[in-house]
Amino acid sequence: MSAFWKANQRRLAPWLFLAPGALMFALYVIIPIFQSLWISFYDWDGLGKATWIGTANYVELVDDDSFYTSLKNNVIWLVLYMLAVPLGLLIAIFLNQTVWGMRVYKSLFFFPFVISQVVVGLMFSWFYAPDFGLFYKLIEWSTGTGVAVLADERFVTYGIIAAGLWPQIAYVMILYLTGLNNVAPDQVEAARLDGAKGWKMLWYVILPQLRPATFIAVVVTVIGALRSFDLVSIMTDGGPYGSSRVLSFFMYEQALSEYGYRMGYGAAIAVVLFAIMMIFISGFIWKMWRDESER
Repeated sequence: MSAFWKANQRRLAPWLFLAPGALMFALYVIIPIFQSLWISFYDWDGLGKATWIGTANYVELVDDDSFYTSLKNNVIWLVLYMLAVPLGLLIAIFLNQTVWGMRVYKSLFFFPFVISQVVVGLMFSWFYAPDFGLFYKLIEWSTGTGVAVLADERFVTYGIIAAGLWPQIAYVMILYLTGLNNVAPDQVEAARLDGAKGWKMLWYVILPQLRPATFIAVVVTVIGALRSFDLVSIMTDGGPYGSSRVLSFFMYEQALSEYGYRMGYGAAIAVVLFAIMMIFISGFIWKMWRDESER
């Protein structure tokens, strides 16, 4: 054994360091994914006997209007949440300047990231509140009639997304600030000597070096948009009339709330949500790999 270790020490050492993390990842991520898929084929309340029903949960899901409302809202979340990536980049570029008072500006922009999502939800609930909310008062002052955003089916999803974008932009900003610190200064200087500046400098010199930060920013933004449970729960509890539901909240309602205890149906929703998430992330990974292989 000692001779085998000495002969393969350099090759085996990385795997030994990775083993604890890989074990935890398999135990708490990979195995639960397959368990959720398995449970989705059962009718189960979480405590009693589970009854095999095959694809009945998925068939019911196809005919469930609440599912389509949640899916539509998730698509809206996904599209608008991607605004966090360019906005976070622009703020990071601004904060990367060396001017007086920049540390104060960085602290102000970083502040939303350290706030709990529950606190963010409560703050924006007060911001939108009828009669005394600042947003309500501004709309009332400018148009003559206030809008109760969280009580209006037309605007409620957009109001919650705005609340979620506030800390998400701060997170993306931090990722890009880290990436900007690793931009090669010699390439920037060479581009300046060639006459590149402004948008050309950003597009042809800065952004190619920010590919790793962009990849992480897009992935965490997609995941954040698709698992948007906490803000919906805090701000509207899925209302009004279920119009602000998203798939993660719909899953909770069916599986764990007092109206549900349908673990199999909740697991089917979770499987659909996971599949959507993997489609988007896998597509972006493929595009990144294709772009890198063409270079």
